[in-house]
Amino acid sequence: MKIESKKTEVTASIEDVYKFLIVPSNIEALLPKDNIKDFTADDKSCSFKVQGGFTITLIQESMEENKSIKFKSGEKSPFPFNLSVELTSIGDNTEGHLLFDGEVNTFMQMMVKKPLTNLFDYMSHKLKSQFE
Repeated sequence: MKIESKKTEVTASIEDVYKFLIVPSNIEALLPKDNIKDFTADDKSCSFKVQGGFTITLIQESMEENKSIKFKSGEKSPFPFNLSVELTSIGDNTEGHLLFDGEVNTFMQMMVKKPLTNLFDYMSHKLKSQFE
């Protein structure tokens, strides 16, 4: 299953946005407070419970400076996935969006596609407001 969030333009340099996103603890600021519990982070990963009791673990897999940050799922995640944050410089601003690629069976896909799409769009919007 593939999901691409809406593209969002952030009023900050690509360097500032990238520096913010490579710190796993900063991911908490992009998540909906009402639907997330038990957020933890270290220098390479973060983990949190989403509404419904699923634990999501994001582990930094690779980074391309001022361009992309790639995460993979951890052992506790309900299915294997990759999540990529893609950044593009637009003058003094930055355009960003999320790309999700998960190994999800058809039944699970019906349950998670809409909530994940909403979550990724929310995170893109929160990234924008983080720099306003």
